[in-house]
Amino acid sequence: MDGDDYGRLIYLSLLLVAVAGWGFSEYRGRMGQGLRAFLAWGLIVLGLMAGYGLWQDIRHDVMPMQRASASAIEIPRAMDGHYYITLTVAGQPLTFMADTGATGVVLSKSDAARLGIDLADLVFAGQSQTANGIVRTARVRLDDVSLGPFHDASIGAFVNEGDMDGSLLGMEYLGRYSIEISGDRMILRR
Repeated sequence: MDGDDYGRLIYLSLLLVAVAGWGFSEYRGRMGQGLRAFLAWGLIVLGLMAGYGLWQDIRHDVMPMQRASASAIEIPRAMDGHYYITLTVAGQPLTFMADTGATGVVLSKSDAARLGIDLADLVFAGQSQTANGIVRTARVRLDDVSLGPFHDASIGAFVNEGDMDGSLLGMEYLGRYSIEISGDRMILRR
């Protein structure tokens, strides 16, 4: 154990002593009632822990995630009706909304910053027509882009100067795949 572990142990011990002291003073003369309350809260905490553990096991069934095989990527439709695709860009997972109405790959400012792109160094010289009007954009290159087994050394993208909830994956990238939509699944093949 290192110094941090000893500190945590001391903190948890003090917390336990404080809770036990409160329990003894609150339930003085009614220890049976106090023990029942303690056991009830213990069972509640155990139930929450078990629920969290089960959620980790079943969340992929409740909220399906994209699946990759050697020849295809299968993306489930999200509850909002869109398809969200997670690419790995320079080792960093990044989620994009598939947008067949968009030409290019468009990064939000927050996603660009997550990838290590210095927003202060960008020149927002381009313009793009969106549903919300014209926005200024800056051209960037994304290196080492992977989607499942498919890899691209470099792809072009834009950083949007306006506010965006997330990044968009337009046809410049999606056009590298054959796209099939079947039921509530988008299937990309190369």
